[in-house]
Amino acid sequence: MVTNIQKVNKIKCPVTAMLGLIGGKWKPVILYCLLAGTRRFGEIAARIPAISRKVLTDQLKELEQDNLIVRKQFNEIPPRVEYSLSDLGKSMAPILAEMEKWGIQNILNKAKS
Repeated sequence: MVTNIQKVNKIKCPVTAMLGLIGGKWKPVILYCLLAGTRRFGEIAARIPAISRKVLTDQLKELEQDNLIVRKQFNEIPPRVEYSLSDLGKSMAPILAEMEKWGIQNILNKAKS
């Protein structure tokens, strides 16, 4: 299977390459959710209620394949899986923080006016 990171390595435009990894409706939101720390699947799903469980599963798999998140499975009954940002994912923190700031200033605060 070819990962998104393998595909974007051939792209010359850095913005296009970044969007190849985190583009789409849900990946930035999932990464933003994981900024606060390690979360289980149900916790992520609860924080993003508009996403279906299948789409969340698919997006988490892609983010893991592209080394943006780490999936840790515990051999327990019942099974437990935790997701956290990888070092590469953590390097997105300043970008996500700026997106948050922009959203507050230009969308959320404007809606209150």
